[in-house]
Amino acid sequence: MARDIGVALIGQRFMGRAHANAYLKVVPFFDPPLKPVLRVACGRDREALADFARRFGFPEYTTDWREAVAREEVGLVDICAPNDLHAEIAVATAEAGKAVFCEKPLARYLAEARAMLQAVERAGVPHMVCFNYRFFPAIRLARELIREGALGEVRQFRAIYLQDWLVDPSFPRTWRMVRARAGSGALGDTAVHIVDLARFLVGEITEVVGMLATFVRERPLPDGSGMGEVDVDDAAAFLARFENGATGVFETTRMAAGRKNFMHLEVNGAEGSLFWNAEDPNVLWFHSERDPAATRGFRRIVVTEPGHPYAGNWWPPGHMLGYEHSFVHAVYELLSALAEGRNPEPSFRDGVAAQAVLEAVLVSVEERRWVAVDEVRGG
Repeated sequence: MARDIGVALIGQRFMGRAHANAYLKVVPFFDPPLKPVLRVACGRDREALADFARRFGFPEYTTDWREAVAREEVGLVDICAPNDLHAEIAVATAEAGKAVFCEKPLARYLAEARAMLQAVERAGVPHMVCFNYRFFPAIRLARELIREGALGEVRQFRAIYLQDWLVDPSFPRTWRMVRARAGSGALGDTAVHIVDLARFLVGEITEVVGMLATFVRERPLPDGSGMGEVDVDDAAAFLARFENGATGVFETTRMAAGRKNFMHLEVNGAEGSLFWNAEDPNVLWFHSERDPAATRGFRRIVVTEPGHPYAGNWWPPGHMLGYEHSFVHAVYELLSALAEGRNPEPSFRDGVAAQAVLEAVLVSVEERRWVAVDEVRGG
């Protein structure tokens, strides 16, 4: 009989809903060897939290995350709280001897991310960071194609991640626009995803040079008491060099009017190219220089066939998957790793690696120069 693991979910808003939904969907569609049991939800707004717990089937809820972590029936703590709480909750979870699953970015700063990694490794507990875009079937297929040499020598990677939810200057200043709580703006919120995908598809980033911009420097406070300073970036862009010699171009903003969740990735190799966009997530475009000249060009691959990664567990071919499914796949990998006694991926080590790239970008902007990632990582 399959074993169970009790789950405490910290945070009940956007990411909390995505994670809770994943725990509910993973068993009927994937039948993981370890079954998640939703034990307790945690959040700050008791009234909203009670409604969240009812909707998603948590039998109990609390506004004290320490109480949730300490519960004997909890074996996995899932952190969907704001960035400034990640480190404290993760360290306490590790010290309690429990597995920890944390939303991205792993932390506000590299030093915090390192402390989290040291805590889980010292305690010997499993750890995973939720870079959910790794778990789209098309991204997994892209990685397979690159690894099997379908593109030849990888030479160029480029990614843009554009959203528009901050275009309106009257949008209130949330915690995501406060450096002390978020660490950075678009850089840590959205660029971290494309940095992780660059590492996942191409390899380690060794050097960066970047720029940041803040376009709206004051926003209304949510309580209506006046205006508050915005001290994080609205937009970020940087160039990168990879360990394997490839070049990289990265751009992100939360102020691109008309763009909702426009993440576009392209990889160019000596013998082929591929590209993918998160707003059309079931399609991978692939071009091979090995094809006959008369028919050479980008091929549209709908990644919903039974043999494609994860897709066979869902619907018949051509019946599309979406954003929520990437979290289900991530949770499935987490549960499978826990059942098999291995650490899941991406781990806190991946979170630290991505954070080091972001830190190098920040140093580059401040000092107006190319910065080696090892320089900030201390390696």
